[in-house]
Amino acid sequence: MAAPFSPRGVFVTGTDTDVGKTLIACALLHAWRAAGKTAIGMKPVAAGCEIQAQGLICGDVTALCQSSSVQAPVKLVNPYAFEPPVAPHIAAEESGVTIELERIHAAFLTLAECAEIVVVEGAGGFRVPLNLHEDSADLARKLGLPVVLVVGMRLGCLNHALLTAEAIRARGLTLAGWVANRIDPDMLHYESNLAALRERIGAPLLGVVKYEAVPDPARVSQYLLLPEIE
Repeated sequence: MAAPFSPRGVFVTGTDTDVGKTLIACALLHAWRAAGKTAIGMKPVAAGCEIQAQGLICGDVTALCQSSSVQAPVKLVNPYAFEPPVAPHIAAEESGVTIELERIHAAFLTLAECAEIVVVEGAGGFRVPLNLHEDSADLARKLGLPVVLVVGMRLGCLNHALLTAEAIRARGLTLAGWVANRIDPDMLHYESNLAALRERIGAPLLGVVKYEAVPDPARVSQYLLLPEIE
């Protein structure tokens, strides 16, 4: 009897919005490709999309597709796309749509049959609402993937990072590691904040990403350790 199919990958979340989740998700895709694995990115819910010939397209989704070694229909990579740049549940409500985790899970399973690794990028922070009763944490749990936490290194990151790590574990999920992404080049006591997180998060530090005005995922991938996902 064949062994049951077990999808492999990670769920990339962040301490907040605009902390570099897409950059790190793309960098992880490049790193797995360099390690000889087929890898594909997924962004289940995207807001702030633009109307193009092929429909609503998000720049984050385009970046994930460009970094993937396997291509798939956009509707699988990004099941829910919304034009307003607002919280997902609000964008969905304005569009008369209900975000359904089952639909996302089905798309994820299809992608997992196309590649060895699926890198799923969440929307906003870990507890961002998706519908009336469920949030991004529920989605991570539904997919059952280990989590990679992107910490945007700026004022306030200590509290945000430690609370998010606590929330991840409270959902029974594995915190596979975290990435320190410097998004504020002028952050005071950067090294001290980094040291405090090293001491307290209790998960592997997968990489420290220096500030760049226009970061390149392929270059950033060289500074990352791949999380253990076996």
